[in-house]
Amino acid sequence: MSLTDDFSKFLSTPQRGPDVNKNDLVAQVSSDTGISKADSAKAVDAVFDTITGSLKGGQEVRLVGFGTFSTANRKASKGRNPRTGEAIDIPASIQPKFKAGKGLKDAVNH
Repeated sequence: MSLTDDFSKFLSTPQRGPDVNKNDLVAQVSSDTGISKADSAKAVDAVFDTITGSLKGGQEVRLVGFGTFSTANRKASKGRNPRTGEAIDIPASIQPKFKAGKGLKDAVNH
């Protein structure tokens, strides 16, 4: 592959747009459904709260075609402070995880 091939591949790659924040998500839900932004914000918050509450309760949240939210236990470990080099203890914790479903993967790749 030549340098020109690499360059033309770069030019044909779609550029990434600005990231979407919660306000953007609420505005899009409002636009797509025709409900007010206030009601859309309540709906978005309710979805996030339900997912969070389920994960706190040790449950997985499976949204067929979209993905699965779950948790994983992380063991306590030793680490180093990057500024001082001092050894530190990192406590055990529960980490949220997300695994994309087939429908989401297909939508992103096509």
